[in-house]
Amino acid sequence: MCGIVGIFGIKDKSVASQLVQKMNDAISHRGPDDQGVYADDTIALGHRRLAILDLSPAGHQPMHSADDNLEIVFNGEIYNFLEIREKITGYPFKTRSDKEVILAAYQKWGKECVHQFNGMFAFAIWDKTKKQLFIARDRLGIKPVYYFRNGNEFYFASEIRALLASGRLPRKINKNALGDYFMYQTVHAPATIIENVFMLMPGHCIIADDTQFKIEKYWDIIGNKSRASEGKNYAQVCKDVQQLFEAAVKRRLISDVPFGAFLSGGIDSSAVVGLMSKVQQQPVKTFNISFDESEFSEAKYARIISEKFHTDHKELKLTPADFLKQLPDALKALDHPSGDGPNSYIVSKITRENGITMALSGLGGDELFAGYPVFNRSLDFQNKKWIWQLPMFLRKTAGSLAALVKPGIIGEKYKQLMELPSAAVKDTFPVSRQISLPESIQRLLNVPAKEDAVASIVGNVLEGNEQLGVLSQVSAAEISTYMQNILLRDTDQMSMASALEVRVPFLDYELVEYVMGIKDEFKNPLFPKKLLVDSMGDLLPDEIVHRKKMGFTFPWQHWLKNELKEFCNERIQSLSKRNFMNGKEVIDRWNRFLQGDPGIRWPDIWICVVLENWLLENQIEN
Repeated sequence: MCGIVGIFGIKDKSVASQLVQKMNDAISHRGPDDQGVYADDTIALGHRRLAILDLSPAGHQPMHSADDNLEIVFNGEIYNFLEIREKITGYPFKTRSDKEVILAAYQKWGKECVHQFNGMFAFAIWDKTKKQLFIARDRLGIKPVYYFRNGNEFYFASEIRALLASGRLPRKINKNALGDYFMYQTVHAPATIIENVFMLMPGHCIIADDTQFKIEKYWDIIGNKSRASEGKNYAQVCKDVQQLFEAAVKRRLISDVPFGAFLSGGIDSSAVVGLMSKVQQQPVKTFNISFDESEFSEAKYARIISEKFHTDHKELKLTPADFLKQLPDALKALDHPSGDGPNSYIVSKITRENGITMALSGLGGDELFAGYPVFNRSLDFQNKKWIWQLPMFLRKTAGSLAALVKPGIIGEKYKQLMELPSAAVKDTFPVSRQISLPESIQRLLNVPAKEDAVASIVGNVLEGNEQLGVLSQVSAAEISTYMQNILLRDTDQMSMASALEVRVPFLDYELVEYVMGIKDEFKNPLFPKKLLVDSMGDLLPDEIVHRKKMGFTFPWQHWLKNELKEFCNERIQSLSKRNFMNGKEVIDRWNRFLQGDPGIRWPDIWICVVLENWLLENQIEN
């Protein structure tokens, strides 16, 4: 796991080298083990290394091919690199690293090499003969690539802060993305919070030279779904899922450094730990963050799994005061503002401090195996789709009554649902993911509302795929929005802030493609993630399967009014002076929250605080 940066198009080698070094220094936290720079009269590449495989100096980057024609900078892991290596005859391998296999694969297959890779990756390859740059991002978007273009110059990096460090990018906020941020607590790719900075989409690659700048898609979640489950009974499908998931876990145990697993005691992390224990001889090192308050603590469930699989378990107690103490560092670690993220920072930091450099996570299980309430709600909408055939005036009346009976965001969302054109996932899903209501955001901002990013993404993903099962449609929507733009982004930036690599076996593309093709009848969550649980056989105890779903819960409502009040007030006052904000509305929202108005929830305040704190930290202009 590492960090990559690069500049294409600056003809002065000395200038390009200096700029790349500045960019490299800005992401030193991503790679404390080594760094390197390559530059010629067209390209400059930089790399920060966190050594996981092949810890020797031979793993240094940028790395060149055996014939010295290709240079690569690579962030991530290719889990099947040994299998690919066997397919490539005649290449004089000098290391046992996956990055050299990428070079050999590119030399053999060109841009089509990405179809060979199973892993999480973001890499750039410079072809000296063709004077051509190739950049690729993994299928599910686990590893990031940000970029901007300045005339004939092209800059890319693993983090936005590296692009800003180049000094070539105006530090201006992307006002068109503000509605997206306040509605969904993030900005959805390809846009970012910075004007003219973009994120390469998952499953896409860039080809750039003096005559072209081209972005191509090589994979998408529905177009590549598998048909292998068709004609099979439930037991056969469960067996396939079990085999694919076990293979995914096993692939991710390749490491030359100490590793472990996050263990919350939920279904997903317990399944990962159970399979890790099954396929390796040494006890799995597991980590659980527990709290003094029993209502917040999942520690007892983690202990059940630890005892069942005889793991080397560490229960790390955390008080709200401990969390507050670490909050400033967590906010500084944010590379892109997000309403969620400090939790990931705390877990990663504590895990790294306990001698672990790589950890497996259960991220992706909810999205793939129908673990969120939105899956059942979407099925319910389909069963009641006759409602959307009623005249609009009746639906509007019903929606208005619901808003009166249930004041607040729930009632208002119901009102929105009643006014939608249909019960289809593409219409209903965006409403389910809203953190703030459109009307509220319009009052908050001084800039015109833009297209709903989630509605646009989901509409594009599901276009022409209406015959796909409802649950698979929701999975595609979740993975393409919330998971990629909040969960994975936060996991990457917060884990790398502590130089910790996090691997996610649920996002093995072969498993994802197979599960996306399974019919709804088999995926129906009669109890939480039934298909996954049944596929695991007797691996998971009933206490884990049928317990109440929990998560990190902190007393934010109390903190914002007490311990964090001064911190929040300073940033709210500062944000209110920004020309893109309605200052009166910002202050009014804050005062209403302090006075206990139930219509203003703590997330409504926190996303304002996080945004302004990030803008101040990064010196972003209006």
